[in-house]
Amino acid sequence: MEVLVTYDVNTLTPEGRARLRRVAKLCEGCGQRVQFSVFECTVTEVQLTRLRHRLLDVIEPGEDSLRLYRLPASRKESVEAYGIDRHLDFTEPLIL
Repeated sequence: MEVLVTYDVNTLTPEGRARLRRVAKLCEGCGQRVQFSVFECTVTEVQLTRLRHRLLDVIEPGEDSLRLYRLPASRKESVEAYGIDRHLDFTEPLIL
């Protein structure tokens, strides 16, 4: 399944900046960054459950925001990207 993970972490304190780095690291482990606080992830239901629990352990609900969007179809069918598109399709051949 394809999931869009978005977050907004309050970075006014050193603790908030540390939370932001931890949230980004967790997201980098399951998907690719397409904007500063937006990741596109291809995960199984089990992987999504793990990711959700890990992210919820990091964020402060009174200060931060986390949103997980299940895309109704594949990225190619669900996403219109204009301008810089940072997405790499790892199912396609990669030319170096």
